[in-house]
Amino acid sequence: MNTTHDALTIENLVKKYGEKTAVDGISLSIPKGSFFGLLGPNGAGKSSTIHCITGIATITSGRILIDGVDVQEEYKEARKLVGLSPQEFNVDIFAPVEKLLDYVGGYYGMSKAERMERAEELLTRFDLQEHRKKKFQELSGGLKRRAMLARGLMHAPDLLILDEPTAGVDVEQRHDLWEYLREMNKNGKTIILTSHYLEEVEALCDEIAIINHGKIVAQGSKEEFVKDGSSLEQSYLAITKGDTD
Repeated sequence: MNTTHDALTIENLVKKYGEKTAVDGISLSIPKGSFFGLLGPNGAGKSSTIHCITGIATITSGRILIDGVDVQEEYKEARKLVGLSPQEFNVDIFAPVEKLLDYVGGYYGMSKAERMERAEELLTRFDLQEHRKKKFQELSGGLKRRAMLARGLMHAPDLLILDEPTAGVDVEQRHDLWEYLREMNKNGKTIILTSHYLEEVEALCDEIAIINHGKIVAQGSKEEFVKDGSSLEQSYLAITKGDTD
């Protein structure tokens, strides 16, 4: 890993779907070790940006680098550097948890021995050992979120992107997940978080950017967003001028 590069660099990113411009020329640099909040109303361009970073969507123009690796020119290498825990449960819901981890390890070219060792580590880390042979659809909401996080971390990526990681999770489990995330970040993992729970972003993130209508309309440290006694939610609503989530 080259320490001279930021974890993520986005340069003049444009993403169009036909005539619709979802992302309109954004630029962003996220240093290694950051816990970065990416906020915006539905349809603002957050998901399209994430899809461009992770290779789910093709870039219309501009450039994205993950630790200096171009996501278009060096697709396979870049893909190994990023993990995604998506909002949707895009897994085989009939597969046992341990198999979901094994599948994704195989996708990233890990040997059988590597997959077994890493899966054991993650199943223990996320308190999933007793649920490892259960089908994904049999898990509670909180356990499903943990399984999705474990899957995103299976190949030990340097950059982790979390899209609504605690959606549908009760308060106690949400705080448990927050502790996992804080610990990972403290140990050097760069994390990008998108969430409609603004108190979650305020609790976890040190840097925040707000996207609206495909453009970055505000960016800065958490302290800048909550100065003068404002909550992040108050600042967010003022910046997005009432655009609803």
